[in-house]
Amino acid sequence: MIPEADRKRVESYVLAHLDGVLKEPRGFIRYPFIDPGSVYDGNVWDWDTYWSVYGLLSLADRMPPETLGRVLEHARGNVRNFLDHQMADGYIPMMIEVGKWPEPYLILERKKGVKMNMHKPFLCGQICLISRFDGDWSWAAGFEEGLRRYFDLYDREFFQERSGLYYWEDDIMIGMDNDPASFGRPKASTANIFLNGFMAEELRCMAEYLTALGKPEEAEGWLGKREKLIGAIREECWDPRDEFFYSVDIDVKTRPHDWIHQGLGAFWRTLPIRIRTWSGFIPMWAGFATEAEAEALTREMFDPRSFDAPFGICTLAKNEKMFSLEATINPSNWLGPVWLVANYVAFRGLLNYGKREEAEEICRRSLALLARDLEKTGCLHEYYNPFTGEPIMNGGFINWNILALTMARELEEAGKRRRPGAGRPEA
Repeated sequence: MIPEADRKRVESYVLAHLDGVLKEPRGFIRYPFIDPGSVYDGNVWDWDTYWSVYGLLSLADRMPPETLGRVLEHARGNVRNFLDHQMADGYIPMMIEVGKWPEPYLILERKKGVKMNMHKPFLCGQICLISRFDGDWSWAAGFEEGLRRYFDLYDREFFQERSGLYYWEDDIMIGMDNDPASFGRPKASTANIFLNGFMAEELRCMAEYLTALGKPEEAEGWLGKREKLIGAIREECWDPRDEFFYSVDIDVKTRPHDWIHQGLGAFWRTLPIRIRTWSGFIPMWAGFATEAEAEALTREMFDPRSFDAPFGICTLAKNEKMFSLEATINPSNWLGPVWLVANYVAFRGLLNYGKREEAEEICRRSLALLARDLEKTGCLHEYYNPFTGEPIMNGGFINWNILALTMARELEEAGKRRRPGAGRPEA
């Protein structure tokens, strides 16, 4: 059972602090937006805004109509702000911040010729999330061309034909900042399971968007592209020995020297980077893991030597040599601390595959963690010690912490309907 007292405590805090994250236009941020709270005042972040909206809309029936109207206005503003800063070549920055530069920092760097990582694959997802909520797609009807250019740039600059996978250019603003599969490694060398797993869902959302615009035949093409990517993820990222989805090294090629290395070359397309992070569970969240894969991933998730912890799941397996709970920002620490977004991805993946009991346990731990923090400190934090529940960084952070409440709501709805796009393919 979900402790109702914990749920009510967290819900009351979130609803009372919405004004702290619903921000009005400022500087070159021309539309209302949602920021994460805490030290991120005035920042528009790509996947952060998606998860904030995801959580807030699950609380819609707890809000007065005027508050819900503001949430929807700011949610639409998130998307408009990113597309407002799209460059002619299709590039969209991951983050927009006013106050330090005459234009968004990432735009300025790209104008200098620096190849920068771009908006993580949550743009179509946020459009669909908002439009699905109230059935109104008209506000997004003019985004089609911009979205095409966004995907085209991903395909031109961040996609490797040989492996069929997308890759990060470097480790700048990759979401899980110090993921060892990407952090500190050579440029353009890692096809991260985080990027590719979420991209599979982004392609499905592009198809949903086009269908809503009355273009079902074109939507089929995007679904075909998604299936092709899923095939590459399963072929290259699923490790049959460890039964886990890994990021992979794509910098694999024969490097001949004179007459040396002229024989059998490197015929394998990728090498697994065998570091177990929470992002290995994203295929369950996206619904394309097979039943057998989901069973193996669930065992790993609740293995006390690996991810299992009293307050959710560790973001890096406990028995990895890089495991650390150090307080750090820029990069933030994803080497073990509990982040509520990772808890939610694990939770939703479990629920997608009918594992209600396990999903309920993740929900219970998440709400207990946040309620404990509110009781002791009076606010929420960005990430936490997985063993003691003590906050590590950034009091006042709200953002995807709201997802603990979303878990409780989705448990109530489980069995009534499935999340759009979630599936349970056979092995």
